[in-house]
Amino acid sequence: MHERKTLIVGNWKMHLNVHQSSLLVHRLNERIKTHRAIEVVLAPSMLSLQPLSLQIDRRKFKLAAQDAYFKDEGGYTGEVSFTMLGDLVEYAIVGHSARRLYFGETLETVRDKAAAAVRNGITPIICIGETKQEHDEGQSRQVIHDQLTTALMNLTSRDLDKVVLAYEPVWAISTFDGILAKPHEIDQAIKYIRTQLADLYGQRAAEKMLILYGGSVDDQDIRAYLEVPGVDGALVGAASLNYHQFAAMVDTAYQIRIRA
Repeated sequence: MHERKTLIVGNWKMHLNVHQSSLLVHRLNERIKTHRAIEVVLAPSMLSLQPLSLQIDRRKFKLAAQDAYFKDEGGYTGEVSFTMLGDLVEYAIVGHSARRLYFGETLETVRDKAAAAVRNGITPIICIGETKQEHDEGQSRQVIHDQLTTALMNLTSRDLDKVVLAYEPVWAISTFDGILAKPHEIDQAIKYIRTQLADLYGQRAAEKMLILYGGSVDDQDIRAYLEVPGVDGALVGAASLNYHQFAAMVDTAYQIRIRA
């Protein structure tokens, strides 16, 4: 049995008001069992984080922010900093493809946010992955290399213990009419990411790093993704809003763990 835990993260994106979020947590709580080797992370809207932090069973669920600003405080009207989130969340999604595509987040922005998360005791879930055009043009490795090396640039090897990576090929995301990534494609990408980590921080750091897969993950395909060697969990989008599907995904993750 490998020592890395399995992480199942539900990114609710811009869905559900506070009441609806509370109801979804209630339904998930009824259906999801606590498993020691499985960590279930919920990423609701910024508005719902505070009330949900009072509602959740912290042995069963952890909370994540979907984003935050890299400055700790100041005159940045409308922004929420990682410093403000420190009491509420254990994780924060950083560099999600939606942030890069819709909000123009650069490699440097992602780098600064990853460092800000770690500085404030929050584990960043750093998303990396290539677009369809980059994939089709054979640039996948170059894009992954650039995103990975820049995102980790201001972190030490000791900081890496507090980082999670998520490989999320943009061409496989259902929001963008994605085509499902095949397990062998994910396998190649994860191997490449670990090779890069080993080059940068050494073999031990590369082996310890949790790497998730994201991209149209649901209860029908999660088993195939979790069985790819080196995949330590899933970053789930739309399907995480369906409590039947999400609970089934956690259960699948557990079944795979006890077989390992």
